[in-house]
Amino acid sequence: MTRMRAEARREALVGAAMRVVAEHGVSAATTRAIVAEAGMSLASFHYAFDSRDQLMVELVEHVIAQEERSIAPALENPSEAIGLREAIRGGLQYYFEALRADPLRETAMFELTHYAMRSAGMQRLARRQYASYYAMASHALAVASEQSGQGWRRPVAELAVLLVSLTDGLTMAWLVNRDDEAAAEIMDFAADAMAAFADPHPTSVPESGAPAQRITEPTNASRA
Repeated sequence: MTRMRAEARREALVGAAMRVVAEHGVSAATTRAIVAEAGMSLASFHYAFDSRDQLMVELVEHVIAQEERSIAPALENPSEAIGLREAIRGGLQYYFEALRADPLRETAMFELTHYAMRSAGMQRLARRQYASYYAMASHALAVASEQSGQGWRRPVAELAVLLVSLTDGLTMAWLVNRDDEAAAEIMDFAADAMAAFADPHPTSVPESGAPAQRITEPTNASRA
């Protein structure tokens, strides 16, 4: 029971830290501000964490896991076969709806990225964050290829970096302006830009999640 109480205390402090960071920035997320937000004593903080930096490390990991869980349903349950551009646009819309539903999470992620880049020994957290983003984007591009029966002209890992850059711009622009119409235009542009990298040759539509295979004409040798 003591172990469960300790875990619950850590979770409450992480949640409080995320709210403070999102609303006031990392610089305002002192241990006193965090425990006040959590409704705990300062002693409770030091019982759960050795330092503020340790809490920040756990906070980054927590928010990355949240991000992965929020996107997972769209990647695990793709819709029926559609065009590649439509698949990308639909994925962007799914992401945008998650952003609109919980803007504080994305605000906190930007704050934590800057904090990690500026803090000695914490840069690996920013790299960990973006490695997760690139992995999710790669998966999304693979799902779009499966849905559409089209492949990509460039390696998915390269295209994932472009897609993450586009979604970063979408996210920041919307957080600043809260303009849904402008966000829709950005998503249209992003879908068009990514679809421009589609392989014009069709791929076979895979079964049971198997990788798509490009359909090619038989060679002269195979015809003989």
